[in-house]
Amino acid sequence: MTLIANKYKLLSRYAVLIAGSFLMIYPILWLVGSSLKTNEEIPLANLIPSTLRWANFAEGWTAISGFSFGHFFYNSFFVAGLSVVGTVLSSAVVAFGFARLHFPLKSLWFGILMLTLMLPTQVTLVPQYVLFKNLDWVGTTLPLIVPHFLAVSPFFVFLVVQFIRGIPKDLDESAKIDGCSMLGIAFRIVLPLCMPALITTALFSFIWTWDDFLGQMIYLTDTAKYTVPLALRLFLDNSSAVTWGPMYAMSVLSVIPSFVLFLVSQKYFVEGIATTGIKG
Repeated sequence: MTLIANKYKLLSRYAVLIAGSFLMIYPILWLVGSSLKTNEEIPLANLIPSTLRWANFAEGWTAISGFSFGHFFYNSFFVAGLSVVGTVLSSAVVAFGFARLHFPLKSLWFGILMLTLMLPTQVTLVPQYVLFKNLDWVGTTLPLIVPHFLAVSPFFVFLVVQFIRGIPKDLDESAKIDGCSMLGIAFRIVLPLCMPALITTALFSFIWTWDDFLGQMIYLTDTAKYTVPLALRLFLDNSSAVTWGPMYAMSVLSVIPSFVLFLVSQKYFVEGIATTGIKG
């Protein structure tokens, strides 16, 4: 009886997990199904369309007058790629400084950095816009890229700091004995061992930048510089008759880069989140 009870208990757990998983992926399934529907079939509750309309992808790719969707994908990759490079480099350097160097008021400055985590985006939105307006950067991609080279994301700094603190300082001492400078210790010893944390930083930075809508809407005013999120909005602005199928088709394509990147770096992503040091 105990064995049968355990089996039923196990089956009930799997049933709950499967149901929960379906609820989590239902929006994705609905999006993919809607990308293959006609406008008339969009309001219906069925996930699988009665007829697969693959033409939605071709129509969506050229739906924006004067531009193909490849142009907007290029803009998104340009902004997200440079943002990732800036975030990884600046976060790594700042994190190494807080984790390994000694300087006056280090604890105070680190505390101030962590306090900025509590600031809502809306609090800094206006002063940032005024700053970039005075620099004549509004209408360019500079406000979306340059700040990432200045370690403006305290979450990533904190993540890398915690990882570096788990790396034995004996490695630093051994490198010093061999004549390695502090810069050499950083880039030849410590940071290479932080690869899981740095890959996690790159992954999060890419996804957040790729999906960003508010910042890009505020600073990008020229359609030629629009990224994918802003281009998707144009489907609603073109006319009163919205072509839902092509819009959902392009939405499906917009999800693919983040999905592929996560699959490729999943191993390092899990290791970077779950650990704070190196394996002994």
